[in-house]
Amino acid sequence: MTPTLKSLRALADPTRLRIVALLERDELSVAELQEITKLAQSRISTHLGLLSETGLLKSRRDGKRTFYRLAPQTDDAGRSFAQLAIRAAKELPEHEGDQINLKRTLGLRQQQAQVYFNQVAGRFDRSYGPGRSWQAFGHLLLRVLPPLVVADLGSGEGLLSELLARRCRQVIAVDNSEKMVEFGAKKAKKNGLKNLDFRLGDLETPPIDPASVDLVVLSQALHHAADPAKALASAHRILKPGGQLLLLDLAKHRFAQAHELYGDRWLGFSESDLHGWLEAAGFRRIEISIVAREEQPPHFETLLVAAEK
Repeated sequence: MTPTLKSLRALADPTRLRIVALLERDELSVAELQEITKLAQSRISTHLGLLSETGLLKSRRDGKRTFYRLAPQTDDAGRSFAQLAIRAAKELPEHEGDQINLKRTLGLRQQQAQVYFNQVAGRFDRSYGPGRSWQAFGHLLLRVLPPLVVADLGSGEGLLSELLARRCRQVIAVDNSEKMVEFGAKKAKKNGLKNLDFRLGDLETPPIDPASVDLVVLSQALHHAADPAKALASAHRILKPGGQLLLLDLAKHRFAQAHELYGDRWLGFSESDLHGWLEAAGFRRIEISIVAREEQPPHFETLLVAAEK
């Protein structure tokens, strides 16, 4: 059988079209393809073998796992077959569900990679080391910061603002509590931090001039906002072109008691909502990832968001 006929035969099966479309974005293991498609492992392996014989797929070993990906096509016929398969897969009723499951599977892979970091971090204080502490590391990392103008929105009493002010050119701490602003301002004066400016205001309309800050920080503050989308749009407004947004907040959860216990307006946020609001506000280079998960119930997860104006 000629190579062309082999390719045509391989792409005549809907399941193999689904597999080709899934491998367009990233390499996947057999187990991941099984999780996405909900098909038996033996069936997936058979289809992968047939596609590999045509030269459409390449594979690599990683320990006990084998990962598959679309092979770079060096001729027009190969490229045409791959493009045709992807286009045909989009017409299948399973395509939309496959893409949703693909996104979820890649997200889980990223979280599993983060487990290693968490395990390493978890060992940090397990054995004593003179002069070794997270506080010391924090001061070390602050030294890396250039002399920025920073807005700390929803600053509370200003613990983070105070740390940043010891390195940055200016820090503007905004909070909607008069007592918090008064307390923070007194403490900054006591510590001689003349570049730390506390201002009374809310997240949706912070009292900061447009295009005047290099970095906006929202640390566990957005879930207190009346209108998160408006708050993010305001963060974009006050940033200089090329300025950065850094946001820490809770991933969406179901711990309804947070409304009463912590005064939270929102029970965390989904990654898709945050991404949509940031895009609508005009941000680019948006990155969202889960960076921590509490071991105890209700297992709050923390999202780290970075974006650029």
